[in-house]
Amino acid sequence: MKKVIWALFDDRRGSVGQAKGIILKLSDHFDVVEKNIVYTKFAALPNWVRRSSLIGVNTKESSPLKGENFPDAVISVSRRTLPIALWIKKHSSGKTKIIQLMYPGKYGCDQIDLLVLSEHDRGKINMDNVFYITGSPHRIFPETLAENKIKWEPVFANLPKPWTMVVVGGSVKNKPVDPKNFELLAQRIVQLHDVVSGSILITSSRRTGKEAENILMEKINKAQIPAYTYLWGEEKENPIMGFYACADRIIATGDSVSMVCEACGTGKPVMIFQGKNWMTKKHQKFVQSLFDGKYAVDIEKLGAIDFIPEKKLNPAYEIAHKIENLLK
Repeated sequence: MKKVIWALFDDRRGSVGQAKGIILKLSDHFDVVEKNIVYTKFAALPNWVRRSSLIGVNTKESSPLKGENFPDAVISVSRRTLPIALWIKKHSSGKTKIIQLMYPGKYGCDQIDLLVLSEHDRGKINMDNVFYITGSPHRIFPETLAENKIKWEPVFANLPKPWTMVVVGGSVKNKPVDPKNFELLAQRIVQLHDVVSGSILITSSRRTGKEAENILMEKINKAQIPAYTYLWGEEKENPIMGFYACADRIIATGDSVSMVCEACGTGKPVMIFQGKNWMTKKHQKFVQSLFDGKYAVDIEKLGAIDFIPEKKLNPAYEIAHKIENLLK
């Protein structure tokens, strides 16, 4: 009989995407059950207040947790899911092991069995249960790219090649981004198109905002660049997996750890736009780790257009292996 793992999924899409990448590599050996968590306003309380409890969980709308046979392990994907994982471990009499993705704050770290942290978080905590990775895990694998290329290539078929994907993030910790950064990004997109021609496949995120989207699209349309767009909230199927699968190269803003890591997982040339006074020190460390690993290049670097990555990035393989060893 396969051992059981619960994955606690909340409204943090980036974190959920990371966990799904790991789950894809675990599903052959474990019975993985997704538990969708819906919060109340009390989820905003710090973890040292919530402790090992279901405080902040809307138990009526969330997947059932009580009255269940507790799993062999639980994957916690954010700070807010850790108290739930601690509650499960407590009520399983310690049977359930906790795998925590991302740093959840100091509280409870001594009860975590495997704490997966990115290199740019090194120094926050010094414990034997920490496993450091470059970037973050994601869902981009050769088989998923192949499937999505078959599905989406006909959709983009009328656009001239080569295809350049543009992945746009936005505000960090609710701090508005200077609109001049989006004007500069649009300028870089136009400059690249002047050299390579073709079309762009552009997608924004919920952190981008209408002002930024308008700035980008106005410049792109003025330059008469053929484009397939998916702006946040549009009522059509999100083509981002098709973009990853079909693009010849990718421009990504360095504020989105998840999307940049997905881009670097494709094996395509990735150029990172950092802008001015946009990145936090944590983001700067993250982006530099990708440059150092030859996964991506700074779009401002001379000759960036000729960059070829040395390898693909996806720590999901390493994390899955660690989990398998933990549950032996």
